[in-house]
Amino acid sequence: MKKTRKTLVMVATALLLTTLFAGCSKTTSEPKPSTPNDTTNASTSTGSDTTEEKPADVWQLGSSELEFTAYAHYGWLDLPAKMEDVPFWKYLKENKKVNIKTRAAQGNHAQLMTTMMADNDLPDLIYGNRFDPDILRLYEAGKLVPLDDYMEKYPNLKKWLSSKSADLLRFPDGKLYQFPNWYTSQPNGSSGYAVNKKIYKELGSPTLETMDQLYDYLVKVKQKYGSEVIPYEPDRAVDGQGVGLIYTGFKENAYYRSLNGSTLAVVDEANNKLASLFTDPAFHESQKFVSKLYREKLISQDMFTITDRGPVQEKLMSGRVAIFGSSDPMPYASAAHAALSKKDPDAGYFMIWPFHKAGLDKNKIYTGGYDQLGWNVNVITTAAKDPEKIYAFLDYITGPEGMLIQFFGPEGGNWKGLDESGQPIFTEQYNAEEVADIQAANNPVMMAGNTGYIDPAKMKFELSKPPEERNWLARYQESVTWKTHIDQTALASNLTPAPGTELADISTNVLDLFLQTLSASSTAKSDEEVDKILEQAEKDAQALGYNQLLEWRTERWLENKKKLGQ
Repeated sequence: MKKTRKTLVMVATALLLTTLFAGCSKTTSEPKPSTPNDTTNASTSTGSDTTEEKPADVWQLGSSELEFTAYAHYGWLDLPAKMEDVPFWKYLKENKKVNIKTRAAQGNHAQLMTTMMADNDLPDLIYGNRFDPDILRLYEAGKLVPLDDYMEKYPNLKKWLSSKSADLLRFPDGKLYQFPNWYTSQPNGSSGYAVNKKIYKELGSPTLETMDQLYDYLVKVKQKYGSEVIPYEPDRAVDGQGVGLIYTGFKENAYYRSLNGSTLAVVDEANNKLASLFTDPAFHESQKFVSKLYREKLISQDMFTITDRGPVQEKLMSGRVAIFGSSDPMPYASAAHAALSKKDPDAGYFMIWPFHKAGLDKNKIYTGGYDQLGWNVNVITTAAKDPEKIYAFLDYITGPEGMLIQFFGPEGGNWKGLDESGQPIFTEQYNAEEVADIQAANNPVMMAGNTGYIDPAKMKFELSKPPEERNWLARYQESVTWKTHIDQTALASNLTPAPGTELADISTNVLDLFLQTLSASSTAKSDEEVDKILEQAEKDAQALGYNQLLEWRTERWLENKKKLGQ
């Protein structure tokens, strides 16, 4: 078994993409988005009024120059060479005197981090996966700046992130070093299924609710369109994403996160502990379903060899996918919908309620989860000459003014001032198409955000319109995805063993085993073979120390629940 750390950490990787799309993730109807009538009694406050009154000794963003280096610790994501190529960052440079110089990993993030640490040449700010062991390595090496004092001085993180959630971010010395990317106190998420509108109509618009109906539909797609259309396209199956989505349909209250590399466990509610994924009957059943789809060519045959989304996006844009399942289908499906429907009003994609095994309560099926802490973090290193200013910058971009500019552009265009509930007052010049373009342009570099604030702000305008006229994303977030995600904060936090420990090796090896098992069982030749593969995986995992890891993770999970009051 290889002991090198896997670069892909399952669903968490995809969650980053969700992050990039961030504010899109939120919950059902709480808090209730403001209605258009909110503007009736609106105040005339301006964007500059949106930040709360600060103590006299705080630094005001824009009052003087701020220049620092930033780096995204990912093998597949680099910050733009010129941040000002992105509208929001151009605004910050021109109006707030912020100049960011970026470093790029160019696919070798692990090697670059090792080199930077060895040379003591760290960037001032690092943006990365909260669960990446390198973040903990930086802490253990004394290279991170504690943020507690700054959090007390600047208003937004303190106001919008609950103290209980903040406690989950603290390292062993009890201090806060991580500024979360999209923190929230309410449900969010965008996992789910997108259906090809034209194909669906041509096949008679059948009911699509159960797994059996999904199977029958995929058969009909294959019969009618042959190889021209992929019946089911699972996004990033190599990470378990589009395949893992199906797993959640075979058990009420199942966690999509069970397939995450830093979790790899199912919740055993009866015994209040975390248990093996390999022995979970629902996982056996879902993998048999997936392998059946594979054997009958109802699912993409190259799902485990595609390593980037380019080919998948091309299929979607050309309308050659009947159903697309992903932890974050919205950016891709909405783009395909816009392109296809422009040529043909009957074409495009729509989101549906998650599929479920017949007999289960569909309202207890969750294709995804939300984490009150988001999924990425920003850390300020000891290389920073003025860490407080960098913190002030992060706090600003997650405050109302920073959020509104990212999503609606500078004040005076699509919005001006705030109403009595602190939400933006949209102007008569509000241009939905322009807003969509602004969000798309800013999307790639949303390093930090405040979901609890921006989602109601977005919905305020959209809910004033009939459903069919709403923004594609907003429509399905409000009606589907925010209602089909479960709070997984306790399961997502602090379940990654410290680097260099025996548990860390066990975790790495079990993850390697899982990824191999996922591929093998998904492409198995029979149901019996699926069972054999999973049973052997359980034996191999236990030999690697899986139970020891599960017991450790159970302790941490229970501690998290206690901190959160769950």
